[in-house]
Amino acid sequence: MAEHVCPVWVGYLLLSPLRKLMESPRKLLGSYISPGMTVLEPGCGMGFFTLPVARMVGPEGKVVAVDIQPKMLQKVRARAASAKLLDRIETRLATGDVLGLEDLAGGVDFALALHVVHELKDQAGFFREIHEALKPGGRLLVVEPRGHVSADNFAEFLALAHRAGLETDPAEPPRGLRALLVKPERKEQ
Repeated sequence: MAEHVCPVWVGYLLLSPLRKLMESPRKLLGSYISPGMTVLEPGCGMGFFTLPVARMVGPEGKVVAVDIQPKMLQKVRARAASAKLLDRIETRLATGDVLGLEDLAGGVDFALALHVVHELKDQAGFFREIHEALKPGGRLLVVEPRGHVSADNFAEFLALAHRAGLETDPAEPPRGLRALLVKPERKEQ
């Protein structure tokens, strides 16, 4: 699935507490996530967002954290165990060009793709898989880094999301990031 793979050593840098000043998980995601939700996080890395999201969904919720690197997922599990959140987090190893979400079809309330779409080889397939996993009315938040992803690239990502059956719900981008909420289309009867 990856066009580019984030080196494992960068994962440690991305866990820096200083990152919370620029990308506070609660500020970025708090208005989208409620207790009891099932949240999907493809490209979770070492869990910078995963653990705060697990706290937000509470004991009745679940976070499905997906990555292509076993070492990243091992670190997520270790951090989750230390934080006593392991019962809320399911880790999955993506293989090849697929996330492997068939068993989640129509069961995900919210998905977050944070700094991940630009790293994927099969971006169209990614959006199709997310669309299938989302519940009707479920949402996806795509956040890409400014300066790393151009406006044209981001527009291409959105076009692929639309072709996969997702609708755009415009939102202002947070500082230095491009952000967009997308929902499955609702068909008129």
